Parts: sequence; structure tokens; C-alpha cells
Amino acid sequence: MKERVAVAMSGGVDSSVAAALLLDAGYDVIGVTMEVYPGATAAADAQRVAGHLGIPFYRFSLEEAFAREVVEYFTGAYLQGLTPNPCVVCNRKIKFQALAEEARKLGAAYFATGHYVRKGYEPELDRFTLARGKDPKKDQSYVLFGLTQEQLARSLFPLGGYEKEEVRALARQWNLPSAGKAESQEICFIPDNDYSRFLEEKRPEAVRPGNIRDTSGRILGRHRGVAFYTIGQRRGLGIADTTPYYVVALRPEECEVIVGKAGETYREECRVTMVNWVSIPPPREPLPVTVKIRYTAPAVPAVLEPAAGEVRIRFAKPQRAVTPGQAAVFYREDLVLGGGFIT
Repeated sequence: MKERVAVAMSGGVDSSVAAALLLDAGYDVIGVTMEVYPGATAAADAQRVAGHLGIPFYRFSLEEAFAREVVEYFTGAYLQGLTPNPCVVCNRKIKFQALAEEARKLGAAYFATGHYVRKGYEPELDRFTLARGKDPKKDQSYVLFGLTQEQLARSLFPLGGYEKEEVRALARQWNLPSAGKAESQEICFIPDNDYSRFLEEKRPEAVRPGNIRDTSGRILGRHRGVAFYTIGQRRGLGIADTTPYYVVALRPEECEVIVGKAGETYREECRVTMVNWVSIPPPREPLPVTVKIRYTAPAVPAVLEPAAGEVRIRFAKPQRAVTPGQAAVFYREDLVLGGGFIT
């Protein structure tokens, strides 16, 4: 009897090809999609692809869970002076938890996605491992550091060994309806990618004007609310000077935005909490790693020092705009060791 695998389908080219590859490999494939916010068109596109492939298709309304776990986290983090990464939380709590649970009820032994990552198994450690995808430009391991061993055990990532152009070629070869569909880069639930307007609508209390100070304490201007700023930001400060100012700290309690010159945006170390260890058990000794401090940043050399319930990261060279709320993900070559949130 064929093993059943549920593929999380968005109607895009990646999840469509993931489903086609698994079908080709002999699995009993079903398509599942989650409706997480009003007005989304992904389900209709995904259903077209499923129809083309001749596989059953199911849609699940997860709006309530998404609003609670992702949207509230996202808006609440900004109010605390943090810069959140909603994709990390959505993957761990919604896609690989809530949607995967619905798929299990349909008899799926595995849950598959179109992420560009590679899963492995380390017998000596009795652990599933996660590694970067083959295509460095498309690697999505950064947003999956939160997956547990249990989630990894039941997950499949058919695109891990492919490059994006190969995936597009397969989509054309199979004549998939999504073959020519453009990439989506924005955060899915923010209309027109307008964070400020979304935040103001969801959390009117975000509008709380206060002072903009430099690092010596001088008042240089006013801001409309700490929630509308992020570390490293240069635009929109409204401060005239011969050299630009950048946001170097946010103080929600005092309702202050602290700014400094370019050199003041660099940090030699940071603390990381809510750490999830993926490919290795928690280390007890300092560990040389490379670290990504944001999705688009390159991985840089650092030493990771375990402490009670958190880790301290000491960078080999100071890093610009180390931003509280963002994920820090630790690597050894292509292997994802673990990750957490910068505090």
C-alpha cells in the first residue's frame, strides 16, 4: 500500500512541483491548503493545480489560529520595540503544526512543502537534521529553524536538491498551471506590504508620539510611535544633518527612539533566547558557528556560548543592525544547528 503524503499547496510553482515530484515517486498524494486571512486567492490556484495533477484537494480555515499565533505576535512585537519574523512563527505553529495535524486526520503519514531545504538523519545522534537547500539563492532553512524533531520526522522537502530554474523547467515540462507564476516576496497578510497602516489599524495604541534622542541624550526630533521604527532604519527620521542618523535602539517604556551615526549601528555580540536545537543536541561548551541574523544576511563567523536558557553570540567582526525580535540561526557549513530570537 502506498504511503500517503499531504502537500501544503499555495498555488505557486514550488509547492506544485513538490506535489508532482512526490506523485512521480509513487506516493499517494493529496493537496492541502490553509485559509488564514480574508480575501486570499491561494486556495483557488492550488485547487487548479491539484485538478491538473488528478489528486484530491482539501482546504482548511485556520484564520482563528493564524490571527492568534501570528498576527497578534507580529503586532505585539512591534509594540515592544521588537522587529518580528512572522514566517518563522507561522511555519512552526500553523503550517507544520495546525495544518499538518489536519493532514494526519486524512491519513497522511508525511507532510510535504515546497521549501528549499534538505532533511537528513544522523544515526549516531538519533536525530533528524536540516540543511540548506542546493540553490543558495533560494535556501529557506532560516525560516525553519523552529521545527521540532517530531515535526521533521514527518516532513518531506522534495525541492531541497533542486535549483529554482530546474523547478521552473519541471513545471513547464508537466504543463502545470503555476509554471509562469511570479514569486511572492511580501508577507502574505499585509495588504500592499504597508506595515505602518496594518499596525495602525490592528493596534491603534501604536500611535504614541515621543522623543528621538541621540546616544548622548540630546533631543533631535519627535516620532509618531516606537512601533513604526526598526534597528538600522535611516529613512523617515526627519533629522537634518551633514551625515545620516540611524536607529540604534528602541525604548518602548520611555517611548523613545535612539539614533546614532553609522558606526554606532554595529554590535560585537548579542543574546538569543527561545533557542531550538535542530541537528544537534544542546551544546555545553562554546561552539564555533556561522550565524545569520536576518533572512537576507550572509552567514558570518561567530562563537556561540551556551548560558542558562539562552546563548550568547560573539561575532568574529562587529555586525550592523543586530535587531531584537529577529531570528538568529546557527550553521555548521550547510547544517542548521539551531536558532532562536535576538533579545
